Amino acid sequence: MTFLDLAKKRCSIRAYRPDPVDQESIDTIVEAARVAPTAANRQPVRIVQVSSEEGLAKLGRAANLHGAPLAFVVCAVREQAWRRPIDGMRTVDIDASILTDHMMLAATDLGLGSVWICHFDPAVVRAEFDLPESLVPVNILAVGHAACEPKSPDRHAVERIPASELVTTA
Repeated sequence: MTFLDLAKKRCSIRAYRPDPVDQESIDTIVEAARVAPTAANRQPVRIVQVSSEEGLAKLGRAANLHGAPLAFVVCAVREQAWRRPIDGMRTVDIDASILTDHMMLAATDLGLGSVWICHFDPAVVRAEFDLPESLVPVNILAVGHAACEPKSPDRHAVERIPASELVTTA
């Protein structure tokens, strides 16, 4: 499968079978995060992997996990992130999002479903997992075996703006 085929195959899954994700798949998803690029290679990110019943219940107090048996909380270490000298913008949210995207695509490549969750309460995540102040929860990626039919890879022809609208040539 080409990268573009993989990217088109990926879709948000919001219903999961209860079957656990095998350790080899988890390791592959984590490795995809580990090799993801970050600004100036600072790697200002950490991941909380959640798969126990207790951990999923804790995380469920902060976000709707849609019944996924596995979730990753992608956290940022703001002070470690590269800062653009012109205006001081920190790349930490971008770095965390690149990791999340790599993990999401790795899950798709393994035949797993996933959904990227930004609608969550970071204060609840921080409290439930006793995160230090230096770690800021940025994204949650829920992962598992889809309990629904994935969307067609052909959907992009009608669900996305055309390239002519997306790109301005200069």
